[in-house]
Amino acid sequence: MRDKGIEAKHSLCVIQVSLGSRLNGFGYELFQVSEERDEEVAAFCHMLRSAYPYTEHSKNAGFVWSQSVAQEELHQGLGVDIKVTVISEHFREPLTFTCDGSSTIDLLIYQTLCYTHDDLDVIDVDDYLLKVCGQLAWHGVYLPLICFPVQINQLPRESQLTVTLYATPLPPPGGAEEKGKQKARSMEALGWVDFPTSSFEVRFSTPPPAEFSPQYEFSRLDQGSQKHLQDVLHKKSLFWLTPENRRLLWEKRYFCHSDSSRLPLILASAPSWEWACLPDIYALLRQWSCTNHLDALGLLHATFPDQECRRTAVQWMDSISDPELLDFLPQLVQALKYECYLDSPLVRFLLRRAIGDVRIAHCLFWLLKDALQDSQFSVRYQHLLAALLCCSGQGLREEFDRQSWLVNILAKVAQRVRDASPSSRQVGHTSWLNTNKTERLCFPPTHAVSILFSSFCLFLSHSLMVIFRCFSTGRDRGMVEMIPNAETLRKIQVEHGVTGSFKDRPLADWLQKHNPTEDEYEKAVENFIYSCAGCCVATYILGICDRHNDNIMLKTSGHMFHIDFGKFLGHAQMFGNIKRDRAPFVFTSDMAYVINGGDKPSSRFHDFVDLCCEAYNLIRKHAHLFLDLLGLMLSCGIPELSDLDDLKYVYDALRPHESEADATMYFTRLIESSLGSVATKLNFFIHNLAQMKFASSEERPVLSFAPRVYTVKSDGLICNLFVCNHFKTYSPSKGYTYVVKVEREDQQGVTVVQRSFEEFHELHSKLRLIFPSSKLPSFPSRFVIGRSRGEAMADRRRDELNGYVWHLIHAAPEVAQCDLVYTFFHPLPRDERPVGTAVNTLNNKPAVPGKVAGEVKLSISYKSDKLFIMVMHIRGLQTLQDGTDPDPYVKLYLLPDPQKTSKRKTKAARRTCNPTYNEMLVYDGIPRGDLNQRSIHLRVLSEGAFWENTLLGEAFIPLKNLAPGQHWVDWHQLSLGGSEASR
Repeated sequence: MRDKGIEAKHSLCVIQVSLGSRLNGFGYELFQVSEERDEEVAAFCHMLRSAYPYTEHSKNAGFVWSQSVAQEELHQGLGVDIKVTVISEHFREPLTFTCDGSSTIDLLIYQTLCYTHDDLDVIDVDDYLLKVCGQLAWHGVYLPLICFPVQINQLPRESQLTVTLYATPLPPPGGAEEKGKQKARSMEALGWVDFPTSSFEVRFSTPPPAEFSPQYEFSRLDQGSQKHLQDVLHKKSLFWLTPENRRLLWEKRYFCHSDSSRLPLILASAPSWEWACLPDIYALLRQWSCTNHLDALGLLHATFPDQECRRTAVQWMDSISDPELLDFLPQLVQALKYECYLDSPLVRFLLRRAIGDVRIAHCLFWLLKDALQDSQFSVRYQHLLAALLCCSGQGLREEFDRQSWLVNILAKVAQRVRDASPSSRQVGHTSWLNTNKTERLCFPPTHAVSILFSSFCLFLSHSLMVIFRCFSTGRDRGMVEMIPNAETLRKIQVEHGVTGSFKDRPLADWLQKHNPTEDEYEKAVENFIYSCAGCCVATYILGICDRHNDNIMLKTSGHMFHIDFGKFLGHAQMFGNIKRDRAPFVFTSDMAYVINGGDKPSSRFHDFVDLCCEAYNLIRKHAHLFLDLLGLMLSCGIPELSDLDDLKYVYDALRPHESEADATMYFTRLIESSLGSVATKLNFFIHNLAQMKFASSEERPVLSFAPRVYTVKSDGLICNLFVCNHFKTYSPSKGYTYVVKVEREDQQGVTVVQRSFEEFHELHSKLRLIFPSSKLPSFPSRFVIGRSRGEAMADRRRDELNGYVWHLIHAAPEVAQCDLVYTFFHPLPRDERPVGTAVNTLNNKPAVPGKVAGEVKLSISYKSDKLFIMVMHIRGLQTLQDGTDPDPYVKLYLLPDPQKTSKRKTKAARRTCNPTYNEMLVYDGIPRGDLNQRSIHLRVLSEGAFWENTLLGEAFIPLKNLAPGQHWVDWHQLSLGGSEASR
C-alpha cells in the first residue's frame, strides 16, 4: 500500500457511519462492500429493506455492525492469512504485518492506517488505494481423479460439492503423544471451495405436483408385506437404510401416510431427484398430513437441500410455540448451514419469530455469535447476525452491546483470576464487583442446559431432572448457571472417610441431615428416585462418560444431576488401555440404599425400575425426533458428535427395532449390571485419592449428620456434659442411642441431645484429623466380645462415654471449644422427639395381614395366537422359618395342563422379599377361543439346597376377559392356602 498517487485498477469508498457512544470509534455499513460484489447478498438486503422499511436513521440505524460483534470474532479461525507490507515515506523500512484473508478491502486499509496515523478521524480513506504487489503460490501434490458412485440426476438440484483441504500437524519433537491428543489434533481444515460457487448462477424451474398420488390404508397390504414394511419403518432414521429398504419404502409409499414422521424416510428412498421425478415427490409433500410440527426437523437435514422440502418443513413448524422453539433453536441455527440461499424460508421464519419474542431474539443472537467461530460458514452467519441486528432495532442492539461488553470484561477478569495466585484470587474478584455494581447481564431464560441434555429433557417431565442453563459466549468460554444447595457426591462420601464411596449410608445420612422431619425426608427420597431414574436413562442413551463422583451432584431437596459432559457418545476416559467407565451407567449401592430405605430391596425399588423403563420406552417412541436433533448437530464442531458412527451409538442405545417388552427387560438387566459393578466404586475411590492432594489445608472436617457448623460464640460455652441414659433403636439400624445432658453458661436449664456410639466415634475420628492424639482423651474400643448389642455392653459404653466427654470439655481450649465439639452437642430436630422414640424413616417393608403372602405384578397380553406373560415384581413375601430372606423365583403353568408341559419359570432372585424380574414367559399356539377356558397357575418358591424348594405363595388368574391386543397390567394377591383367586 502506498500514499495517493499510486496507480491502481480499483478504488474503494468507505462511508463512515456515526455510532454515537460506541466504543470502537468507527464503523462501516455492513453489506455495502458485499452488496456491490455478490448478487445474492444484494437480493437479501433488498428483502430486508422491503420487509423492515425505516426512513429515519434515528429509528433504525440500518445495516450497521455494533460493538456486540467484535472484529476478531468475525474472522476468527478462517484459516487464511495475508501478509501486508506498508511502504511509506514515514518509515525507514517497510512495515509488515499479518491480517485475516477474509477482511474486506476497507478493513485492510483501516488496519494499515492504524500503524501510520494516531487519529483516524482526520484521514480521508478515499486518498488511499490498494495495490496487489505480490502473488501467493500454492505448492502441493495433485490428487488423482475422485469418482463418486452416484449419478448426478439422482441428487437434488440444489446439491453442492464442497472440496476441503485438510492437514495433519506434525507431532512435537521428542517423543510420541497420547492417542487421545493425537485424535484431537489429527485433522485441520486449511481451506475449501464450493461448487457451484454462487447459488444465483443456476436458475431452477419448479414443476407442479403430480395429479395422481393415491393414499391407501396400511391394512390393505398382506400380513407379510405389513411386517416387512414395519421392520423397515422401525429403523426410525434414514442414515441406516439399505438399498433394499429404500426400494421397499418407495414402492409402498402410498401406504405410509398415517404417520407424519415417516416422510423423511420415504423421501430419502426416492430413486431419483431429476426434474421428471420431482412431481411425484412434491405430490407427497402436498398430501402428507403433519400431525406433529417437530416431525418437520427431519426435512431440514443436509440430505434434503431441495427448496420445496425445506419450505414445507418451515410451514409445518410455523405452529410451534415460542417456549418450544427456544428448546430447538440450537438445532435450527445449525440447519442454516444447509440452506442453499441466504434468503430462505428458514431464515425468514427465525427472524420473524425473533422480532415477535425478545427471548428468542436474545437466544438467537448468542447462538449466531457463537456460530461465527465456524470458519466454513462464518460469512453466512455474519450476514444473518447483521440481519438480526437490523431487524431488532436500536434499543435491543444497545442491550446486546452492553451484554457483549460485560461478557468481555468478565472474560478478562476470569483470565486474571486464573493467572493469579490462589491467595489473591478472591480479592481480585470482589474488587472488580465493587466497582461495577450497576452493570447487569440479561440472557435468555431458555432450557438449553446443553445441546444434548436439553434435547433429552424435552421428552421427560422436568420434575425428573435438574435443568441448568449453559451457553457459549465465545471460543473456549461460556456461562453455566449455578445450582444452589447442591454438593458433589465425592464431598458427601468423604464425610465418611476416604473409603466412603464403598459405604452404603453416606447419601441417606446426608439427606436425613438436611431433611430432619419425616415428611421432608420422604419428599427428598421421592425426588431422588425420580431424578436418579432420569439420570440413569439419560446418561446411558447419550453415552456420557467420565462419571466419577465429582461429576455427579445432589441437592438438599433430593434431586440428583450430572455435570461436565466433556465425554459422551461412548468416547470414554481411558486409564491406559482400560476404559474407566465400566458400567452401563452410574447406579451404586448407596443410591439403592436411599431408594430402598435400607440395605434390602423394597417396593420402592420396583417404582424406580418402572420409572427407568417407562422413561426409556418414552424416548424410544420419539427415537426419530431424538436422532433428528442430534443429526442436525453433526456439523456443530463438537469432536464427539461429528460423524454417523457417533450417531450410531445413540441409535444402538435406543434399540428402535425392539418391542417395549424387550426394551423393558433389556434396561432392567442394565440396572442389575450397574448396581453390581464394583468398578464404579473403585473409580470413585481412586478419584478420592487423586483429589486429596488438591484439598485445601484450610478445609475443616465436618460431621456427616450435622446440617451446619456451630461455634462457642453462637451457642454459648459448655460447662458440663453428662451421658444420663440409653435406649434401643431399630432405625436406621439396630443399636443403642445415648442421651446426653448439656449445660451452658448463662443459660437456664439443660438441653438434651441423642447420639449413637457411631456418631461419637465419628467425632473422635475427625478430631484426630485436626489435633494430635496427645491432646485428645482416649476413646472406648469399638470391638466387643459376644453380643455387640447387649444391654450390658450398652451400660459399659455409657460409663466409658461419660469419662470421654468429661475429659473432652476439660481438654485444652483449642480442643474443648473447637467447632466440631460444639456442632456435635448442638440440638438437632430429632433431639426434640421424646426419649426412646425413633421414626422409622428408612424401613418401608409392607405388612402382610392374614393369609395374604404378598403380591405379584404381571403384564399379560395376547397377540397372533401367542400369550405373553411378563413377571415384573413381587412385594411383601414372608421370610423363611429361620428368619432369613428367601431366594424367590416364579413358576407358571397354563391350565388345564394334565401333562405338566406348560411349565415356565424365571431366574431366582437372591435374599429378598421384594424381587424384581421383568422377564417374559411366552406360550405359543394358543387359539383365541381357548382363552375362555384357560387360567394361569402362578407359584412363588424359594430356591433351597438339594432341590428342596419352599412355597412362598401362589395365585390362579383366569384369562376369560383378556382381549387380543390388550395389555393387562395389575397386581395379583398371593396366598398360602392354595385357593383360587378371583382375579
